[in-house]
Amino acid sequence: MLCLTAAIAALAADVCAGQSGSGLGGSYASRQSSHSAQAMPTEAEQLFALANQTRARYGLGRLQWDQALAAGALQHCQRMAQAGPISHRYSGEPDVTARASQAGAHFSLLEENIAVGPYASGIHQGWMNSRDHRENLLNPAIDRVGIAVVAHNGVLYAVADYERAAQVMTQAQVEANFAAMLRARGLAIVRDPSLARAYCSASGRMRAADAPDFLITWQNSDLTQLPAALSRRVASRAYRQAAVGSCSTPDLQGGFTSYRVAVLLYGVGNTAFASR
Repeated sequence: MLCLTAAIAALAADVCAGQSGSGLGGSYASRQSSHSAQAMPTEAEQLFALANQTRARYGLGRLQWDQALAAGALQHCQRMAQAGPISHRYSGEPDVTARASQAGAHFSLLEENIAVGPYASGIHQGWMNSRDHRENLLNPAIDRVGIAVVAHNGVLYAVADYERAAQVMTQAQVEANFAAMLRARGLAIVRDPSLARAYCSASGRMRAADAPDFLITWQNSDLTQLPAALSRRVASRAYRQAAVGSCSTPDLQGGFTSYRVAVLLYGVGNTAFASR
């Protein structure tokens, strides 16, 4: 979900009135040129700390910092400062998915908050007072964040990109991962993955002569568990061998990362393949 705060300035001024010490602690206009945007890493770190403090109060997991997300956020933040009115995308600019992926991020979920205001703490409070921004920040599914803050003409521009990070694995690594889970459940693994790979790429088509006793193809970014339908079949103890094959996911774009996997199960009487 993409969210924006077009005018937090008044709220931020109220929240931060009289604040000093860590953070900005008053006007920071003297720290920047009125003609150029200046990155503010201290304020970005402050928003990061505030996000995790707030998530902890709600019993949510701590976000890890993602430098690739932060780089993509900074690129857009500088564009916002130059453009004036804030937006998630300007004419001729890549969208948030493309910006994050070009910076090197890999994810299965991506969200963005943007804002303008005089203080970092006020921007955070503004996000918390906005339903859509709060839902992004407190989403239990996200685990990483990259934040950028830029100062320009006496105000702060902020971009926070949140993601559910996805592990990057090769075809062989994906197959080995799922083979290990099946082997742990008592199945022997067919040595040659070519038939399972072909079935995976063929979107469910297979010659009758090659048909196993059960087959399934699914796509997910989670490499830690088998799909429920496959788990039930394996638990039935009706199968002796399994073939695992992975193939590309051409419907995905940019940094969105998911894996397509096929598993073929063979019963006790179907033992035509060597296993490992």
